[in-house]
Amino acid sequence: MKTLLIFMTLLFISGTARAELKFRNNGTFRIAQITDVHHKLNHSNATEALTNLGIVLDKVKPDLIFFTGDIVVDQSMKQAWNEVIGLAIQRNIPWAVTFGNHDDENGSTRVEIMNYLRSLPLCLAVDGPGSVAGVGNYFLRVESSERNATAAILYALDSHSYSPETIEQEKYGYFDFSQVDWYRTVSRQLTQENNGKPYPALAFFHIPLREYGLLNDSLKYTRIGSRLETECYGALNTGMYAAMFESGDIMATFAGHDHLNDYIGRLNTICLAYGRFSGSSTTYGHLPTGIRVIELLENERAFRTWISDTVDERVYPAFFNNNRLISE
Repeated sequence: MKTLLIFMTLLFISGTARAELKFRNNGTFRIAQITDVHHKLNHSNATEALTNLGIVLDKVKPDLIFFTGDIVVDQSMKQAWNEVIGLAIQRNIPWAVTFGNHDDENGSTRVEIMNYLRSLPLCLAVDGPGSVAGVGNYFLRVESSERNATAAILYALDSHSYSPETIEQEKYGYFDFSQVDWYRTVSRQLTQENNGKPYPALAFFHIPLREYGLLNDSLKYTRIGSRLETECYGALNTGMYAAMFESGDIMATFAGHDHLNDYIGRLNTICLAYGRFSGSSTTYGHLPTGIRVIELLENERAFRTWISDTVDERVYPAFFNNNRLISE
């Protein structure tokens, strides 16, 4: 009740003003990725998971929280999302979201959920173009610490839920060609805006690309972190990774979905990463509740990343710079 009262007070005070994302004076911008919470109301372990996430966020102190799907699995959509998003609002942290395959399975559509989330304080998510498949295809700008200019781009993409019944062997969703075209167009326009130089960019979505499966050979590819289950990627490869590789802006993609994987690996010039499972026993998974932290470096095509959980503050630290990924 106390948490709900604080939430409603902040909702009244804050309205729906759009927050500005900006590099800190020390040239860093810190993102906390929260994924696969699978939150249920009145579930003791779910409540404990939110408490633990709050503890971790207070240590990490991010500039943005990115929720990457399968966040709420409760029919009381608004109240359940309020409890989760309260983690950001109570700390005055801007937040964004992209949906997973379970978010719209409990009586509310993606459109209905997004419409509600957009009414909450500090929300940066948007529906996205109506001509593009999915709900929540958009990008965010991170401004320079020194001047009024874009310094980095963050993409959100809807990886959908399940594949059509005509596809027999794989069941999960995949990017529509309209999404690939939209990304190519936006990336090209942003590069032209920046005098032909791609902005450093990251992409966030729920279901991993099929290219994640290539990283199962740790002798051939750099991989840092846990891989305790086979990648459950989308049913079809529609070319999103190739589009990102050719566009030259994406440094890394960040997915969820597979609760026992929290690794980051490099495939050519792009890192493919998972967040850390952020939920509890409302679903499967035995990794400690935690988050992935991503720290962008201003004026560089570089970032640091690590896992922060209730056991350790800094697990699997990694550094990406000049298309190289190393363990720190």
